Amino acid sequence: MYRKPLAGSALAEDDCSVPMVNWQPREAVAKLAAEKGWTVRRIKIDDGCYEVIGTDANGRHIEAKIHPGTLAVMEIEHENDDGESQGENED
Repeated sequence: MYRKPLAGSALAEDDCSVPMVNWQPREAVAKLAAEKGWTVRRIKIDDGCYEVIGTDANGRHIEAKIHPGTLAVMEIEHENDDGESQGENED
């Protein structure tokens, strides 16, 4: 999957800076994904955020960045019909 490189300032804005004691549990992330119709293949931590890797309700591969404290969907990357990656911000 192709990803466009992010600018340095964008990287800083995308990082989640929440103390671990204030994080929601992985089970809450899995529940959020299920409510959105996503099939989860993996939940991992990336740049201090949760990252959900799986498929959306339409069967497209997705990678979603989730804020660990609020569970807000910060960004979703998914494949378009051409198999190329597209990103979109949720908030």
